[in-house]
Amino acid sequence: MSTWLLERDSFLLELLRLDGRGDYILQDTCRGGIECPFPPLYRCKDCFTTELYCKHCTVEKHREIPLHRIEYWNDGYFSHATLKSLGLRIQLSHACGECCYNPSPAFHDNFVVLDINGVHEVALDFCACQLAQSHAIQLLRTRWYPSTTTAPQSAATFRLLHHFHILSFESKASAFEYWQLLARLTNNTGVSPTKDRYEALLRMIKQWRNITLLKRSGLGHDPAGIHAATPGACAVLCAACPQPGKNMPDDWQTAPPEVRWKFALFLAIDANFRLARKNVSSDVVDPGLSRGWSYFVEDREFKSFLNDAGMLPQEKSTCTSHSAVNLADTKNARGLAATGVGTVDCARHNLKRPCAVGDLQKGERYVNMDYLLFSTLQHTRNIVVLNISYDIACQWSKHIWKRMSSYPSAIHFDRTHKNVVFLVPKFHLPAHIAACQIGFSYNLVKGVGRTDGEAPERGWANINPVATSTREMGPGSRRDTLDDHFGDFNWKKVSNFGISLLHKIKIAIPERDLHIQDFEDFNQTLSHERLNEVNAWKLSIERWEEDRSQPNPFEITSKPMSQAAVRLSLSQKEASDLEHGVNDSLHLDISPSILISSGMDYEDQQCRLRRDHSALSVHATDLQLTKFQERSNALQRKIAQWCTIQLLYFPSLARLRASDIEPSIDSTQEEKPTDIKLWLPSQIRRETLLPCNDSFSKHEWDLRHAQAFDALDDLRRHLRLRTHLYKFKDAQIRGQQANTRAGIIIKNVEINVSVAAERYRRAWNALSALAPSLTRDAWTTELPKLEEGDIRGMGDSAFGESSGNHTLSWIWKARGVATAGMEGEAVLSEALRVKWCRSRAHANRWAEEVELLLEEMRRVSAFLAWHAAWWDEQATRRVGLDDASLEGIRGYAKRQAAQRRSMRDVFLTKWSIVPALLRPEATTAPV
Repeated sequence: MSTWLLERDSFLLELLRLDGRGDYILQDTCRGGIECPFPPLYRCKDCFTTELYCKHCTVEKHREIPLHRIEYWNDGYFSHATLKSLGLRIQLSHACGECCYNPSPAFHDNFVVLDINGVHEVALDFCACQLAQSHAIQLLRTRWYPSTTTAPQSAATFRLLHHFHILSFESKASAFEYWQLLARLTNNTGVSPTKDRYEALLRMIKQWRNITLLKRSGLGHDPAGIHAATPGACAVLCAACPQPGKNMPDDWQTAPPEVRWKFALFLAIDANFRLARKNVSSDVVDPGLSRGWSYFVEDREFKSFLNDAGMLPQEKSTCTSHSAVNLADTKNARGLAATGVGTVDCARHNLKRPCAVGDLQKGERYVNMDYLLFSTLQHTRNIVVLNISYDIACQWSKHIWKRMSSYPSAIHFDRTHKNVVFLVPKFHLPAHIAACQIGFSYNLVKGVGRTDGEAPERGWANINPVATSTREMGPGSRRDTLDDHFGDFNWKKVSNFGISLLHKIKIAIPERDLHIQDFEDFNQTLSHERLNEVNAWKLSIERWEEDRSQPNPFEITSKPMSQAAVRLSLSQKEASDLEHGVNDSLHLDISPSILISSGMDYEDQQCRLRRDHSALSVHATDLQLTKFQERSNALQRKIAQWCTIQLLYFPSLARLRASDIEPSIDSTQEEKPTDIKLWLPSQIRRETLLPCNDSFSKHEWDLRHAQAFDALDDLRRHLRLRTHLYKFKDAQIRGQQANTRAGIIIKNVEINVSVAAERYRRAWNALSALAPSLTRDAWTTELPKLEEGDIRGMGDSAFGESSGNHTLSWIWKARGVATAGMEGEAVLSEALRVKWCRSRAHANRWAEEVELLLEEMRRVSAFLAWHAAWWDEQATRRVGLDDASLEGIRGYAKRQAAQRRSMRDVFLTKWSIVPALLRPEATTAPV
């Protein structure tokens, strides 16, 4: 750039020089013909040379390139001129220069052609000879696409339509933006407005998308033509996925289980609420040209299905994170015909599946997603192993087969002798409860390699920019446009397999070797010390991998005792004491343990009342104030009654109670129930020198200990939910009203996070006060002090941390105490078991990934070879046409076959280094 800056002035002068006649300033006569006497006043902006010619020579030189732009040297500057104004006439259906004996001028001799360099008005003559084709066919054979089939008055060049086609895929430019580009290229001053052909351009683009789709799908080679189109016939298939009859070994269906997992089909389900559509137009006004032939399901059958099955009740979620799924219902559906789309993708390679896209009416309802899944599964009936991922799979999969039985038989999927595994994508999994995190994890389930299930999310990044234009379209145009974009995205993925699969296996091989070595070292160490346990762990995890209804070896069973469990334990101990004649109770109904637990309950109610009071606005209504006062009075009566009973067990508190009451006598305000000190044992030990019975301190210790773990569980659960809600809001929520509603939900979760943190700190402070008298020293190891920086999600970094040095907050690593009767050795054994199982799973997943990638490379090569042979067969299927048509049909088929073979050869050349990367001794999983 610094070098160019030195030459900037000369560049500027050269550009200005081209606005004059330049090297031809001294040329007096035209050199376009032999001894042409006319002055050179015209030059072409699109030809290679900048030489000037006379009017006659300019026309002659452009008979075969009639859409170039001409400039006229007039009064010392170049002005715009057209070849039509110079006298050029374009004759169709005859060779250039050949005379037509019956020319038929276009309507009003005013024909408009759209080309990539602008909008052109041309003088066009159709051929009206006896054997002449229709006007539309004459234009098509000139590679001009007619705007209508009868009496066309405008056309677009194939070059322009192809140019827009590719541009829209890469930049997501809309047809309106492209029309604005053409208009400005034609006239950028507004002095001579371009004739409006925007509607015609829209129509031609829609037809071009469809006709090129049919051409590339080989329907033009079928004897039945377009009538041979079947659902999904025009979809670009994933060459790396198992495609029976196209890229699978002959004996794949009889392969043993240790090999069969490599032939699994990975599917990922997701929804996108950005791809909404406004309630404009209708299927009657704007019908789709592709009737379920690609990725969108056939619309009439889909709507009929929803009308019949859409009223089925949807089960409530039993997983905490699924509150976020209900957030989809906060989206304002007013004015929208579709709130988004649902899709089923190839989970490993991110390609859209045939007949796997459909509109959503409101939220992410099961019936919509069920139909899309079962619809696309009709194209893979023979697949034996299915791995299906969905961010709510833990809930959605519970009754899926029961729901299927109530659907039309046309979409039923025969799962006899098939292994169907449901999983949750890795990015979404942390927002689920612990049971889901070990039961639906890609990291733990056998035979899935390093698949993450997040393929649809990556695909949305490509398609989301087109949402601004498709939301304004009619139903048919939107479906056709999205189908076209999905097809292009699929094709780019297929054509990039040579690079992408090689890149993946270069990463997978060293990772496999590293994790296998790590596991072998860990396994060898444990086997020396705990051989029997290791053998038992191995047997347990193998059973679970074969039958996931077996106990999950990744589950941690030693859980902290909850407050409810501690209360039960204390009550059982008191019952045992009574049986042996020991009775410490001084009240008929309130025992010491009940006294302490009730006091802690009142402490929680005091905190809740304080929060509710601070939440009251300055302008609270009388009803709000009345309800708050009633709650306050009720709590005050309960605490007063509790304090009376407390004095039976703690007589020495009478003096403290009196000292608390004296200031309130002098004050005009009555003591608020939130300010009453409860004087639990921890508070007595912290703030007074009064004696306190150790048995009461032990009761509170046990309850506070459990309270701390309960609070930690609540804190982690709300943090997981907060993380999921923020991600869902950023990705899916649009519009002020929906954002406001989502913000309110997130604010409530934030409050719950603060409440859980405050509850933990109260328990921690009480334990801190009780520990010295009870000689409890190591309790802070399992229950550290909770700082503000510790309250963060599993994926959130602390202040100053980057992704490279990210650390996990201790709240996600804290272990609970064992339940009553479990010794420390049992806890250690369980921790080692989970660590051993996870280490083994990591090693196996990387080993499986290498095996899957090698199989996918083989499948891609086989698919391209099959596809090339398929195109060879298409070349000779059509008969009974004229020679020119047959030659074109055969030429296109042979070119497609040659392209597939060329792609295959290039891929195999790139992959030729893979054998050298592999180490035979480490190509299989360790155990």
